[in-house]
Amino acid sequence: MSSLIRLLFTLAAAIGAASLLVASLRRRAPPPGLPAKLVPSSHMAGRNRSFVLWLHGLGDSGPANEPIRNLFSAPEFRLAKWSFPSAPRAPVSCNNGFVMPSWFDIHELPMSAGSPQDETGVLKAVEKVHAMIDREVADGIHPENIFVCGFSQGGALTLASVLLYPKKLGGGAVFSGWVPFSSSVTERISPEARKTPFLWSHGMADKVVLFEAGQAGPPFLQSAGVNCEFKAYPDLGHSLSQEELLYLESWIKSRLNASQEKDG
Repeated sequence: MSSLIRLLFTLAAAIGAASLLVASLRRRAPPPGLPAKLVPSSHMAGRNRSFVLWLHGLGDSGPANEPIRNLFSAPEFRLAKWSFPSAPRAPVSCNNGFVMPSWFDIHELPMSAGSPQDETGVLKAVEKVHAMIDREVADGIHPENIFVCGFSQGGALTLASVLLYPKKLGGGAVFSGWVPFSSSVTERISPEARKTPFLWSHGMADKVVLFEAGQAGPPFLQSAGVNCEFKAYPDLGHSLSQEELLYLESWIKSRLNASQEKDG
């Protein structure tokens, strides 16, 4: 029982740490935007609109992460649509079957580069993410203006979802995540998907998803012919930092501009 209690405290600390920055962002004023009457309709040219999908970590929720968007105040995000979905509640093996919001099962924590993975659950979750992306594409948003981002378990799902989407997207951003499947999955990556760039950020002091698990990401992507920028943050534990999110803003912004210039 004592080991279970320690694990529960570990999970609570992980979720709490991931929420500290988000809580501070709640106090920020929302970024400036267009008046409601000027919000573009679905038939506006897709190149002028963008979509950012944020996938939360184990035990968290979508609404709890919504304040993240408040940091993205650059003009390029004026027409951005954000989505913060919540994972379904399910038993989690590493938590002795405790039911909590989880995109797929996690067998052990801390997560290392060699930890066992729930590949079947991951692929089922990927289908749900792809359905979210497909709805935005059908609504007129160009795939290259779609960015999928995620923290921890959501970061692992981001990696899987972007790699297995059949089209090139604007980018995938993984924060404190890991590779949730074996290298055999790379055979399923389409030529277009291999063109989607990744940003991978990880704290070097992470005790929940070990830094080694994050470090395994770029070589995995490189072996699949996928470009990845890896950023290590000394002294950062299993949490999001404002520095990471501000860099994400500039990273997405540069790709939105490049996409619009190419279209022009």
